[in-house]
Amino acid sequence: MSRRKTREAKEENVTSLGPTVRDGEYVFGVAQIFASLNDTFINVIDMSGRGSWFGLLVELRSKLIETNLCHMLLCLLHRFVVAVRCKELGITTLHIKLRAIGGSNTKTLGPSAQSALRALARFGLKIGHIKDVTPIPTDGTRR
Repeated sequence: MSRRKTREAKEENVTSLGPTVRDGEYVFGVAQIFASLNDTFINVIDMSGRGSWFGLLVELRSKLIETNLCHMLLCLLHRFVVAVRCKELGITTLHIKLRAIGGSNTKTLGPSAQSALRALARFGLKIGHIKDVTPIPTDGTRR
């Protein structure tokens, strides 16, 4: 009689990048959004701030993009990638820190700050606190 060789099923080691979470439990992260007139940067870190789970910095220069519609599509794609990556890592709730250029320059947020916040909420992430962390000078710098 010939014996057939059977392959044994190998157990796969599943590695999770985020914390272990039970159902219905919230995992908080901090999304730092820098929005100037031409650029949008989004960085998501854990609550302790000890390390970046991921940093996705995409520079969107509206000067180099021909149409405004193309710019809006790139912004939407960028925020979709951030939201999907947050869900992969198990982040369910975000605290938002919005930042403009500040200092002796403009202290108003760029037009992409509101759309970034709305897009993150639209993709199913819950929003905790929203804080404006734009640096404001107190010593009367010259322009």
